[in-house]
Order: sequence, then C-alpha cells, then structure tokens
Amino acid sequence: MSPFVDRHIGPDAHQQQQMLERIGHASLDSLMHAAVPERIRATTGLELPAPASEAQATAQLRVLAERNNPGTSMIGLGYHPTLTPAVVRRNVLEDPSWYTAYTPYQPEISQGRLEALLNFQTMVADLTGLPTANASLLDEGTAAAEAMTLVRRAARGRDLRPIVLDARLLPQTLDVVRTRAEALGIDLLEVDLGVDDVPDDVAGAIVAYPAADGAVTDPTRVIESVRAAGGLTVVVSDPLALVLLRSPGSLGADVVVGSSQRFGVPMFYGGPHAGFMAVRSGLERHLPGRLVGVSVDSAGRPAYRLALQTREQHIRREKATSNICTAQVLLAVAASMYAVYHGADGLRRIAEHVHRSAATLAAGLVHGGVQVTHEAFFDTVVAAVPGEAEGVVRRARAAGIHLRLVDADHVGISTSELTTLPHLQAVWRAFELDTAVPQEVRDHLPTALRRDDAILTHPVFSEHRSETQMLRYLRTLSDRDYALDRGMIPLGSCTMKLNATAEMEPISWPGFADLHPFVPAEDAAGMIELVETLEGWLAEVTGYAAVSVQPNAGSQGELAGLLAIGAWHRSNGDDQRDVCLIPSSAHGTNAASAIMAGMRVVIVTANEQGEVDLDDLRRLCEEHRDSLAAIMVTYPSTHGVYEEGIGELCDVVHAAGGQVYVDGANLNALLGHASPGTFGGDVSHLNLHKTFCIPHGGGGPGVGPVAVAEHLVPFLPSHPLHPIAERREGIGAISAAPYGSAGILPIPFAYVSMMGAQGLTDATSVAVLSANYVAARLREAFPVLYTGANGLVAHECILDLRGLTKATGVSVDDVAKRLIDYGFHAPTMSFPVAGTLMVEPTESEDLGELDRFCDAMLAIRAEIDQVAAGEFPEGDNPLVHAPHAARELLDWQHAYPIGTGVFPSGSTQDKYWPPVGRIDQAYGDRNLTCSCPPIEAFA
Repeated sequence: MSPFVDRHIGPDAHQQQQMLERIGHASLDSLMHAAVPERIRATTGLELPAPASEAQATAQLRVLAERNNPGTSMIGLGYHPTLTPAVVRRNVLEDPSWYTAYTPYQPEISQGRLEALLNFQTMVADLTGLPTANASLLDEGTAAAEAMTLVRRAARGRDLRPIVLDARLLPQTLDVVRTRAEALGIDLLEVDLGVDDVPDDVAGAIVAYPAADGAVTDPTRVIESVRAAGGLTVVVSDPLALVLLRSPGSLGADVVVGSSQRFGVPMFYGGPHAGFMAVRSGLERHLPGRLVGVSVDSAGRPAYRLALQTREQHIRREKATSNICTAQVLLAVAASMYAVYHGADGLRRIAEHVHRSAATLAAGLVHGGVQVTHEAFFDTVVAAVPGEAEGVVRRARAAGIHLRLVDADHVGISTSELTTLPHLQAVWRAFELDTAVPQEVRDHLPTALRRDDAILTHPVFSEHRSETQMLRYLRTLSDRDYALDRGMIPLGSCTMKLNATAEMEPISWPGFADLHPFVPAEDAAGMIELVETLEGWLAEVTGYAAVSVQPNAGSQGELAGLLAIGAWHRSNGDDQRDVCLIPSSAHGTNAASAIMAGMRVVIVTANEQGEVDLDDLRRLCEEHRDSLAAIMVTYPSTHGVYEEGIGELCDVVHAAGGQVYVDGANLNALLGHASPGTFGGDVSHLNLHKTFCIPHGGGGPGVGPVAVAEHLVPFLPSHPLHPIAERREGIGAISAAPYGSAGILPIPFAYVSMMGAQGLTDATSVAVLSANYVAARLREAFPVLYTGANGLVAHECILDLRGLTKATGVSVDDVAKRLIDYGFHAPTMSFPVAGTLMVEPTESEDLGELDRFCDAMLAIRAEIDQVAAGEFPEGDNPLVHAPHAARELLDWQHAYPIGTGVFPSGSTQDKYWPPVGRIDQAYGDRNLTCSCPPIEAFA
C-alpha cells in the first residue's frame, strides 16, 4: 500500500482499534459487514492500478502535462490567455485557507470570502451597468441558460412566447441554451441579431455584445424592440470589453451574463471559471445561485451574509427556479482580486493593449491585401482567405500559435493581455505577409459605444496598489474565515476531507493551466488521456459502463443523468414517460433538476425509520406505470443510513418501466464496498468535490460527472467543439467546455492514483467508523435520529435537538454558533430534518480532533442543561449570544463570566476569534444591499 494512504486517513491503526472498541466491533471488516446490506455488498475488489507514491503520481502527471502543447493561444471563443498576478495565484488559488473553505452558510466565520465575493459582485455591477450581480455562476454557457429561464419566469403571463437567440453567440453557449430549452419546452428562434430584426411577440432575446466573430454592434435596436413586445433582453458580454465599451445596462439591458475568466484565471482547458449574472432593479429576486448581501451583527455593525433565495431548491424543491446549489467562489475571488490588484486604470491599460493589438493585427492584414470581415471589433479579427484557411492555421501552429479555423475560407484571431508584437508578426507570416509594423493603426471601437463613465470607484479597487498592501489584504480576509486548514468542518452531506498538497500542485502547471479547450486534439493529448483514464477509473468504482466529466457541478450531473434517461425513453418510443419519483428525504436539487429536465415530480413518503416507504413506492409505480420515467434516490440515504430495501426499490421501479437514478452525493460511504451500477442503478452523478478530494473552494469549484449503464451511453453529454469528433453530436452540451472544469481533474486523478483500490476501500471504512464513533459518543446527549441495521449509521449521523429546543428554547442555530466559540465549524443545520444537526466526520480527521469535537458538543449539552436548570437566564446565556467577537471584551454586557463566553475550552493562544457577532439574517433581506458598502458604514 502507498504511504499516502496512511497520510490521507486520519486515525492510525491504534486509534482505529480504540474507536472500534467504543462501538463494539473487532475490525473494520466486521463493522462494514454489519453496516452494508448483504444484497448490495461487493464480492470482488476494485480493479485499479497499484497505488502510486506521491513522487510517482507527480511524475505521471508531469508526463501527461508535457504531452500537451498550449502554445500561444489566439483562438478566442470565450477563453483567453491571462496573467494571474503572482500574489493572487500563490495567496488565493494555491492557498488552503481559501481553497479548503466551505460555502459560507455560517457567515460569522466566512467574512473574508464574503467580502471578496461582494467585491466580485460590485465589479460585475460596475462593468455591466446594472445594480445587482450574483456571487458567480458555473460558466458563461450555463449563465446564459439560467438567464433564459429567468426571462421566462419574469414574463408575467407571456411565458409561452418564444425567446430569440442571437446566432452570433459563442457556439458552446448556443448549444448549452438549446439543451436547456429543449428539456423545458421553451421555443427558441435563432436569428442573426447583428443584421436581422427581432420577430414580433417574443418573451425576450439573448444577444451577443461583442459577437463570437468579434463584431461589435449596438444592441440598443434589439433591446428597444424586445421591450416594445413586453419582453426582457439578456446581453452576453465580455467584462474586459466592457472596460472600453458602454455598459449594457446604460443601453437598456435587463440582464447581463458572461465569464470572468480573462480576469486573471487560467484557461484550464475549459474551466473552472466564474460565470456572472447582473440584473436591473426589480429582478433581484429572480436571480439564480448565490447573492452576498450586507446585514448587521448583534452589535449593529455591518456584516456580510448570503441573501434572499440562497440554496432555494432545498426550501422550494420542485417549485425552485434553478437547480444550482453551488458557484465558482474560488475563481470569483481570484477574478475580483485581479480587479483589486489592477484597479480601474490598470484594467483600462490592459483593455486598451488588447484592442490596440487587434487593431494592429487587422492593419497588417489589410495592408497585405487580406480582407477583414468586420469594421468594428474589440479583440477578435476574422480574416477572409478563400480556400486558404487551413493552410494559415497550419503554418501558425507550426510557429507555436493556435488560431481558429472558422471554415475553409475564414480564420479567427483573438488578442489578449499577453499578446506581443512578435506574436502578431508570426500571425502575419502564417498569412504569408510582410511582418513590418503598419504605420497607421486606428481605433476599431464605434465612437457611439465608447465608455465614458467611471468604473470601480469603490476604495477597495484603489487602496491596494503595492505588493505589500495586496498581500496584507488577502491575509486579512483569509484570517477572518474558518477553513479546513484551521480544523474540522463536520458538515453532513458535504464530505469536507483532506485535499492533499500533492493532489493540488499540478493544476498550476502550464501544460494544464494554459491549455485552450479548443486546441486540436493532438495538442491536448496528455489532458485527453488524463480525462479518459479518470473516466475509466470512475466507471470501475461505480460499476457503470461509462462516465462523462463534462458536468461542472453536482446539479449539472443530475440534469445530465435525467436528460439521458428522458432521451432513452424517447428513443424507445415512450415519449409519455415523464414522472420522476423522489423520496421526501432527498436533496432539494433532485426535485429542481427533475423539473429542469422536463419531468413531473411525485414524492415518495418515508417510513418511521426515515427510509423510503416501499409500500408507497409500489403504489406510486402502479399508479404511474405508463408514465414512470425514473426514481431519484440517494444512497446511503440522505438520513445517513444504508437502507436495506435499496435492491427491492430498484426491482420495483424497473418492473414498472422506470430507470433508477442513484444520487452519488454519499459515494464516500460506498467505494470498495458497494457499487450503484451493480446493485440496480442505471445512472448516477458523482461529486468529485466530495468523495474525490477536489476542494470546495469556499463554495466552488465542483465537478459532477455523470455515470451511466451501457444502454444510456449514447445519451451522455455531447459538445459541438469536442476534440473527439464522434462526441460532437448527441443530446447537447451540459456545460460550456467539452470536459467541463478539466483544469482541476488532476486532483482526483492523483487521489485515485495514490490511494489505489485498497486505499479507497479503507477510506470508506474509516469514514463509516468515524461517523459511528461520533454517534456512539454523543447519542446519550443528543439522540441519533436514524440508524440502520445493527444500530449503525453510514458515513454521517443526524443528531436530534428538537426535544431540547422544545424544553429549553435552545435551537440548532444556537448550538451551531456556540461551536464557533469552541473553535469549530458547525455541522449541517436542519437538513434533511428541521431542528437537527447532520455530522459527517470523514476519514481524514484523527481521533484527537474527533474527540475535541465530541467534547465540545458534550460541553454545549451541559450548557443547555444549565439553561434548563435556570443557572443561565434563557435570554442571556453563552448559547443565545454566540459567537462572541473579541471586541466584546472591551465592554462585557453579559450575566455570565467572560471566560465562560469566550474561552469555553480553556484559554489558548490559538483561539479563533470570529470577526463579527451573530448576524441578523432577516435585516439583510429587508434592507437588501449587494455591493460594497461605503467605508463609513464600518466606522
């Protein structure tokens, strides 16, 4: 076994034995034999390569990276070379205090990344000219698709009218929008909005500004026509272009979407990148995804938190307007810090350099007799060379430059902040032209569209010019947060475990980071081999026939799997099969994804043990026998239990003609012990940011591959620009890039490579051991709500606080906030059962940390007992006032001693101090502010 396994798994052999004794088992094998139902238990081991050492895995990845040929990319199409400031790369993208944090659901200990996200929202709002922007979306293509559904929701009774789609959008954006529209039954009219009029009686339009071919045309005509029809206009734009071009908001746009990739985020062979969406006033409550707002804490001081419909699908389920439950926080932070680093003047210099380079390129082409197809452009020039395009692209590639082959007669060239005069001269040589620099180079931005208003005027974008200031600002923000580099994050269903440095290092290598997603396949040979190898490994560990890594979040994987099921039914002539059964305990994204896939949701009840009620399932399968499409079931269940009836559930659904979708959110409890593809599943999505160690990044990036049985393989996601030709036609694109967030796939590749079959199996065993150990230590103080066979839980346990709350008034919120004073991030609150805490310790926490958590929980129970006994007043006790910020020491106002409040675990020099007190959530929604507040607010 590789030494890495022992470093990944927290408890050593001696600690494991102690834990086993506590729960009454002699060995890990005995525990797993008792926990996992016999019917689904694996009878053979996983077939994976022998585990590699860290050095061996790194060397293997180095070989793959060196097989890629990033060259100098001038392909464009939404992906551009950019320079990540070294201080941002090292202190954000490569810093575990940023990349190991979780979504800021405990805002008191997330103030750093919330401020960074507020900077991002302010940056986007300024550039787009619209007042409210969200905290990022998954990529530009899916942002445009989300905007399409926003238009439909906001159409006020006109939602059945078609939506106009600009044929000049990026090809991947067009395909993603088409995929979503077909599933939702939205009629699209594809029109070249650069020249053609908007058809009558439409619900809205999605228009490019600039277009994929580089053309810059005024979208005002489109906006006014759509408004006259009572619809909304979505503008898809490039934020760097908007530094020089008039903002879409000033031209009348209702919604603006795009990608912030070129703000310092590497191309990463397609992702991860932070998409964005901004809306005009009145549309704030239609925004999908996450929105950071400003509220106040217990002292009345400004404090940040997530606002409005954050993770709304867990509340509204099948009535949710989006299935997005994640974002691209780490990349949004990097993009926002690029703007903080450069400021308005720096961004303007970069944008002017990009445009000047494109204008110089065009002048040289025209001087040499080559026609340039558009007079107005920002960074992209399309040259007409009848019958010669392939030769031009081939000669440029030989010189180390990637151009875009538009068709046999046209070549596309895009400039970037890294474009130099030698690059332009190499391009001219590829056209077989003189390389002398033209004497006259003129501006190609339309005068009427030249931006003349100020951008990025908030002080944060001008205060950090020096390296010293920037470094200290990043450190200040990271110190305000709680991430895995500080201690345990026992969030149930989220699997916050070790993201080893050896797994993380390769993502910054140029061979991976600087690769454009649309280079010829031979120039991405190493990356394609990595992806195909990883997809094969994931198929092996799940028991499925094939995997696609294109979905760039778990929600996208759910949608891809359901679309595959729907397409398979239609291929069999069963167009009427549209009912999706979903257990009442399921993740909220399940129901939202089913609706987005065009299915009707029917809820299956749970029995008293929290398991799927098989009698109700049989009744519903019979009732919907002719229309049943699928069931979505999480396994182990969302209640943290290996349900004994999973095999029978699969049999019942299959007998009624349905397919079984096994949500892979809890795969960390299965690897090596059971495979969904072998115990009855037809399709699953996996969360590589959970089981396979991609870090959560403060709320993204994530990867949600879809795995399918043999009969569903033809219905995996396709992509119009896929490097493999046979994968360009199919059900359509789910994400903007062929392989989704390919840039972070070296992480799970390294993880699987170093763990090997036995290591993955042991990781699952220890994760289950740790959960049962925590349950055993805490069950007398906090009842464990659900258990499976032999009184065991799976990889997580639900602690029931409802009785304590009823008796004492102390809520799960109080316990969660009090845990901060003890130096912990709280478990998951009130999901899947209100009034409970769901704890998932993972395999990576050693016994010392597990005991520290259990000791804290038991101490909090003692404090609750003191409230019940009247020793602490109900309205003035350490629980209701938690967490305690350091400034309270200056003016202590509580009936209990200072030490009790701020040092419940005893005085320590390593104590984590929350930067704010408890945040008033309702105040922030009543007084919605979603951009950087003035400095005076913090006085």
